[in-house]
Amino acid sequence: MNFQVYPSSSPLPVGLNLNEGSPEWLSKGDNAWQLTATYFVSLQSVPGLVILYGSMVKKKWAVNSAFMALYAFAAALLCWVSWAHQMSFGNYDSYLVGKPVNSLSNVFLLSQMDDGHKLPKADYVFYEFAFAAITVILLAGSLLGRMNFYAWMLFVPLWLTFSYTVGAFTIWGNGFFQYKIIDYAGGYVIHLSSGVAGFTAAYWVGPRHSHDRQHFPPNNIIQILGGAGFLWLGWTGFNGGSPLSAGLVTSLAVINTHICTATSLLIWLALDMAVYRKSSVIGAVQGMITGLVCITPGAGLVDPWAAALMGVMSGSIPWYTMMVLHRKIAFFQSVDDTLGVFHTHAVAGVLGGLLSGLLAKPRLLKLMYCSNIYGPDLPHSWNAVVTSIICLVISRIVNLRMDEEALEVGDDAVHGEEAYALWGDGERMPKPRRFRIPLICRLLVSTNV
Repeated sequence: MNFQVYPSSSPLPVGLNLNEGSPEWLSKGDNAWQLTATYFVSLQSVPGLVILYGSMVKKKWAVNSAFMALYAFAAALLCWVSWAHQMSFGNYDSYLVGKPVNSLSNVFLLSQMDDGHKLPKADYVFYEFAFAAITVILLAGSLLGRMNFYAWMLFVPLWLTFSYTVGAFTIWGNGFFQYKIIDYAGGYVIHLSSGVAGFTAAYWVGPRHSHDRQHFPPNNIIQILGGAGFLWLGWTGFNGGSPLSAGLVTSLAVINTHICTATSLLIWLALDMAVYRKSSVIGAVQGMITGLVCITPGAGLVDPWAAALMGVMSGSIPWYTMMVLHRKIAFFQSVDDTLGVFHTHAVAGVLGGLLSGLLAKPRLLKLMYCSNIYGPDLPHSWNAVVTSIICLVISRIVNLRMDEEALEVGDDAVHGEEAYALWGDGERMPKPRRFRIPLICRLLVSTNV
């Protein structure tokens, strides 16, 4: 490959010239990577989790589950640019949350993010929106198959406003955990938060229909793998975009992400085969997810061998809590967490945070944060309390849970639409139509008689 060298006295190529649209502080390389990373993260939600949720549930809930994810993505975007971004990342003298100010002006969006990052604020606003959106969509995995869609429409903006923003501000913004916690890309802000909130909301919403809880087979295993693929490869942007530049930490974070994920998937698969004598596809997907979650708080802060060790832990400990403890402990049995989000996200998120605190390299911490004073996290009690209050408030407006008739029928009762044009579980059979003899024919028959 031939490279053209430009003498210092020669003018820059046209694409590198500084102008009003490309100010001196802007790094085109960092900007291009950040937009690409944001696209990857967005694909995790739409279509990634839309496909995964729509395929992983019983056939009669495919439309409702996929639509809950799509609605949350759209609603979260408007909330984020209207008030939630500044509540999460605004520069305010507060230890809990920022002010609800919009992020819609060109002056704000096209200004430099800060002195340490050569990006426009527009990149950062949309990147962090993608994180906020996937958090509330992950939470929905605990509520599939019974939550009233109108209650969900209220829940999304309320939870994003009063719960997510506080977690983001206190850990990533200017809050009181800012220099005390290792959370490279959201082990606590996103995964612990969604796991705890999902489990809490599942308690208040109530269980699925008794028949669904006993028999809830996925409706399309192949599409589950497709949705899981979007989720896995999209994590390249999830962890690779967190440094907000295309530097060394970015490269390390990407390879560590995939090492941990592959290891976790294989460990979960091996445990399924050893205990149940079956190589479960859904089990492999669960192991993939726990690996992605576990590496997130330390992806760019640990060595590759440590990422592999985290994969071993994330493929085994959440497997044990989901497949063994969940079936033995009455507390877990009393709450209907549809897709086991508590285990795949809360347990794996805490595990990743603790391991990141133990395995993070001081040199990498300085590259990422210019400091090495970070440590492990504290529990998200605020999240559980606020989620409970939101559910109680919504229950005074609309029912949190669908009525029994809708629970028996599924998508057709809720949306008037069905995923597949096939007769099967959850569909209402049409009423038989009586054949009516035209009046003229009846008159002719009676006349002839």
